[in-house]
Amino acid sequence: MQIKQRTKRLKSFMKDNGIDVAFISNFENQFYLSGLKAILYSRPILLVIEDNQESLIIPTLEEAHALEKTDADHLYVYHEVEHKTGGMSYHEQVDIVISKLKPGSTVGVEYNALPTDITLKLMEQGFDIRNIQHEVATMRAVKSASEIEAMRHSGKLVSKALEKTITNARAGMSELEIDYYGNEYLFKEVPKHFPNSTLDYFVMSPSGIPRTNMPHVFSNTRRLEDKDIIIHSRQVGLNGYRAECERTFFIGEPTPRQRETFEVMIHAQQAALDFIKVGVTAREVNQKALDVIKTAGLEEYVVHRTGHGIGVGFHEEPSLRFDNELVLEAGMAFCIEPGIYIPGVGGFRHSDTVVLTESGTEVITNYPKDLDSLVIH
Repeated sequence: MQIKQRTKRLKSFMKDNGIDVAFISNFENQFYLSGLKAILYSRPILLVIEDNQESLIIPTLEEAHALEKTDADHLYVYHEVEHKTGGMSYHEQVDIVISKLKPGSTVGVEYNALPTDITLKLMEQGFDIRNIQHEVATMRAVKSASEIEAMRHSGKLVSKALEKTITNARAGMSELEIDYYGNEYLFKEVPKHFPNSTLDYFVMSPSGIPRTNMPHVFSNTRRLEDKDIIIHSRQVGLNGYRAECERTFFIGEPTPRQRETFEVMIHAQQAALDFIKVGVTAREVNQKALDVIKTAGLEEYVVHRTGHGIGVGFHEEPSLRFDNELVLEAGMAFCIEPGIYIPGVGGFRHSDTVVLTESGTEVITNYPKDLDSLVIH
């Protein structure tokens, strides 16, 4: 039912703005608007939404999947084996779909996702192109009650998985080895309590001063050492909806400079968490965290925004950054994660996921943040 409501809203927007058909090529938006969450690499998929029908251009190996998960009125299937009849390539099926459009139609596309060759083909054939990526992002930014409930489950799972890794971490283990403890928990726990569910997970545990100063690096075989600093970062997506939790922790006692910086990071994150609510702007949330960091004289060591939206995607709009004047609404969800990265000292970042409601802000991840709880002896 939710998907029908979403497509109905998109069709209403299209009608109001004179758009005849929408080409949805971003895989997250395809899931959001059709229910199909396919593995995309070399075989593209296109969701085509018109006022009276929805269609999918898909490879053969996703045909049964699409029939199970979507209510698409038409499947344009392309093949890569000789005994199949019909279109043998994605572009052949795209051409068929385009040939069925009324001359001069207005086509809504995601500028940041639709391949340029298809956009140019539409333009060459006289179709008017409109960018609809902002409208779809806006739809996704405000979650329904059922989406929020799914994210709550993910919040509990990601918090517990984070706990399993941090409490089992020891000097001599590799980053990959410590990740295993949280992964094992997820692989065992999710099937027990969530039958027939999908699980997405992301984890990284950069360790040591140089690697923690790189905010986004995959875990590798580096072994933890005594006096190490680690940023353990996790996301869990249950049935397509995510939550994120991150903690900075130490193997053995941190240095005095690391202690001081850790406390500034804690206070910066808490300032943003205490402030964020319905009715404030994204810029103001960013500034609350930055004010704490500036007061401590560490502003030059900030390299990213205070937070980002989350839901279907790892990172979604809205973004909590210095130039976003968007007024926040009930149903929006964010990761609050101000970071400080000092060469020779280390990187420091906690992240928690929050959901905004009319009655207040709900933090859906939970693990201790204080230094005493995050020093492994």
